[in-house]
Amino acid sequence: MPSKDCPITRVATLLSDTWTILILHALRESPKRFCELEKWLDGISTRTLTLKLKRLTGEKLIQKNDTGYYEVTQKGAGLKILEDAMIKYSKMYLK
Repeated sequence: MPSKDCPITRVATLLSDTWTILILHALRESPKRFCELEKWLDGISTRTLTLKLKRLTGEKLIQKNDTGYYEVTQKGAGLKILEDAMIKYSKMYLK
């Protein structure tokens, strides 16, 4: 088992569930309020969204601005390369 200090382990742990990457994707599209995210993420429970937003805010991947919108931070934007790779992989191999 890789060490918790392994770079791949750290990122995999950070993005270890489906909702995390989808929340980041939604917020990269445009800043959104909680209710907008809830609609965009069809099927997520209010509790799960609350917990995920709290975690992503704590990790400084997103922030809630003064007008109540959640938005991706510079640190969160750095994960776009992984999102792009996932899209490319999906188009190539998961048709």
